[in-house]
Amino acid sequence: MENRDDNFYEANAADVNLEEITSSAKNAKILQQLRDGDPKLHCLILGGLFSNFHVSEDDDLGWLGFFISRSACLHSLNICYLPDGEQQIRNAFSEGIARSQSIRNISIDNLNNDAFTAVMRVLRSLSQLEGLTIWGDNNIDHDGWYELRILLESGGCKLKQLCLSENNYIRNEGLDVLSNGLRGIGSSLKVLTLSDNSISNEGLSTLVEALQTCTSLERLHLSSNDFSSAAAGLSSLSDWLWNAPMNLKNLGIECCSINDDGLHAVVEGAAIHCKELYLDGNGSITSAGLSYLSNAIRSDSCRVETLWLQGIPIGDDGTEVLARGLANNKSVRSMYLGDSVDVSVTSAGWLAFSTALCDTSSVNNTYLSNHTICDIWNEDDEDRPIPPQYISLHLQLNGEHPQYAARCKILMSHPHLIMEPLHQWGLKSLPLAVAWFERAKPCTALTIEDAYSDLRRRILDESDEAFESRELTAMYEFVRGMPMEVMKSRSGLAVAVAYDEKIARIEEENKIALEQRDRKNLELEEEIARLQIENKRLSGIVEAVRKNVGF
Repeated sequence: MENRDDNFYEANAADVNLEEITSSAKNAKILQQLRDGDPKLHCLILGGLFSNFHVSEDDDLGWLGFFISRSACLHSLNICYLPDGEQQIRNAFSEGIARSQSIRNISIDNLNNDAFTAVMRVLRSLSQLEGLTIWGDNNIDHDGWYELRILLESGGCKLKQLCLSENNYIRNEGLDVLSNGLRGIGSSLKVLTLSDNSISNEGLSTLVEALQTCTSLERLHLSSNDFSSAAAGLSSLSDWLWNAPMNLKNLGIECCSINDDGLHAVVEGAAIHCKELYLDGNGSITSAGLSYLSNAIRSDSCRVETLWLQGIPIGDDGTEVLARGLANNKSVRSMYLGDSVDVSVTSAGWLAFSTALCDTSSVNNTYLSNHTICDIWNEDDEDRPIPPQYISLHLQLNGEHPQYAARCKILMSHPHLIMEPLHQWGLKSLPLAVAWFERAKPCTALTIEDAYSDLRRRILDESDEAFESRELTAMYEFVRGMPMEVMKSRSGLAVAVAYDEKIARIEEENKIALEQRDRKNLELEEEIARLQIENKRLSGIVEAVRKNVGF
């Protein structure tokens, strides 16, 4: 075979007929797009189920490497297969990848060790590389792990995302490589995914040591590993979360066989740093474990906004435990329960949720209820149960009108506001009470989407007149409940007089309205009487005319 290096492809690229040098029309089209700089071709998949380039032992691969090296549009390359054929062609392909200035993301899936090792060597040249994904069992041996370690430790590329998933044979050598490698890319790494790698307690502890350098990490996914006996490792993870200077937003430890002890070990540190916490699929967690989660989200330091709890057998006990944590929480907006809540949740469990959302035992307790959470089901859960309507109402209110949620709930739950508790602060609390009603006035016009139709309905079925009457009654009772204070205070007396005058004015307006109505009724009665007389007179005239004309 003629020497196939970059000079060969450069010399023939302009005039070559792509259909003649490729093994399929599909490959020819891909090469044409690369040569023309087609922006639609930003991702290329070699081999596998979704391949858009057929990989063979022909020269297609060499030409592909050449055109990739010249492309400015290709950003992602997924390598699922490389042939064991002509070494010269494989070298040409590798050299083309190494010269690329546009590839930002590389994904490798189920390569043999030789192919994996070759790709790792090539990636050292891609200083612009931001994402590396290694899927499946790539049969990596010592050479492969060594090349990956060199790539990560060299600092030649500043990876932002590293994903090693479904590598069931990662073993200790792989974890050592990964741990050392993280020290090389820790300052730039934002997303680390290590799902389904059979990591246990020892491996997790090793990993946590390396995470100390990952100061930019925002997402850590450890799902589908075995943490059933990893309380010590989870405890070290929690310590790292608690103490490390970082901004971790997302922690995924779903389907890790975490039990109550494991949740106790990790949840405190997780709640203080993570905005999204994935615990779904850990079916060994009971209400005892959920109590640790409840205490964590009750803390003023809690930052969790989204909780995933599908697959945890919650029941009434768990629901009541979670409700206690939600009662004082100000951060959680979504708690996805999914199939966690089934027929085992009765009215007692729903009542606990309802109380957390709107505690009607007093005005103050209603005010201190949860006005933040607005979702407890993921829309993708087809079999999600339908909560009672009053719970849905409060969730919708929190979601659509968070700034008015507390006031609406107070107005809905307490038709008659008892003002006596305010007397302990004297008349200085009166302007605050007046201002509260002014801020609550827009609640009478708020609407939410009806859960059973496409229409919107008002939250409060209360007219402006009814709201004003409620306000006047409350203020009147407040002032009349402390007459001596009012008499001592000129401003308080003025307020009392103002409300007395306002009440008197309204009563006078009502009196005038009644008098006007009575006057109109009297005028109508007189008009009816006059018409009756006129009708009688006209009837007499008609009768006389009939007699005179002989009818």
